[in-house]
Amino acid sequence: MWQIDPVSLRHFIAVCEEGTITRASEREFIAPSAISKRIADIEAAIGTPLLIRSKRGVEPTPAGQALLRHARQLMRSMERLQGELSEYAEGARGHVRVLANISSIMEFLPEDLSEFLLANENIQVDIEERFSPDVVRGVAEGNADLGICRQSMAVGDLEFIPYRTDQLAVVVNHKHPLADLDCIRFAETLDYEHLGLSAFATLNGFMQRVAREQGRELRFRSYVSSFDAANRLVQAGLGLVIFPQEAVSRYTDLFGLRVIPLLDDWAKGQFVICVRDVDSLSLSARRLLNHLLARVPVRAGANQAALSISDGDGCSRE
Repeated sequence: MWQIDPVSLRHFIAVCEEGTITRASEREFIAPSAISKRIADIEAAIGTPLLIRSKRGVEPTPAGQALLRHARQLMRSMERLQGELSEYAEGARGHVRVLANISSIMEFLPEDLSEFLLANENIQVDIEERFSPDVVRGVAEGNADLGICRQSMAVGDLEFIPYRTDQLAVVVNHKHPLADLDCIRFAETLDYEHLGLSAFATLNGFMQRVAREQGRELRFRSYVSSFDAANRLVQAGLGLVIFPQEAVSRYTDLFGLRVIPLLDDWAKGQFVICVRDVDSLSLSARRLLNHLLARVPVRAGANQAALSISDGDGCSRE
């Protein structure tokens, strides 16, 4: 029976993820020959090849794919074990890794996390910004404990927990022809040039498809890489932009902007928290998950978004 060696498993995972032994050795800070020998020892012990080697690199055989799947599970379990044991030790620090899309970071996550960190001084939380599909992929591959993304990305074997909602709105400056409206439908914006945020590429593509279905064209005058740049261009009168109103509300006074909620059904968005297995989370990760869910205002969800349109601005357009 082959004795499982965690170090060899970690090196094998690195080789499969990097595609070459050379890149894996750089990632693991070990000589390529040492990694090759460890993998050769595993192949000799189990009696079957694990890698297909070529001039372009390596890829796992069917046996290698099985080992990779179980190796990732074993390494995650060992990380959880070490993490939980360390949390029981007096003075030990918990560590939670979070992947989040840009919308959640701009709209609500910093406030939610700041309260958690103040109440849990011995827990470190690392946040990395990713596009929603990459959030799901990263959590599935064990690169993070929690992920925050759009519900539309909730596919696969992960657990997806409803989290927060947001509402898309049209942002214009106070001189724009639409500035006096209290609410608006997407079709009404198509007579004007839009600005696109690169981080919202999925939303931009979706809106272009909706416009085509209506026999119209969505014209993007420019693409920008940040909320700040988009707000400045709107302020200068170079176009309108469609953002979650929760992300832009704090900038309205600073840039002299008008925020007009969209009435279209698809303008209401849902965020989810994704995890591999809630029951297998470390104590620190479970504590953070519970805190984030407790921060959701009365779990009102879509009802709050509806109120922000119909009651907040007195808008009753059909």
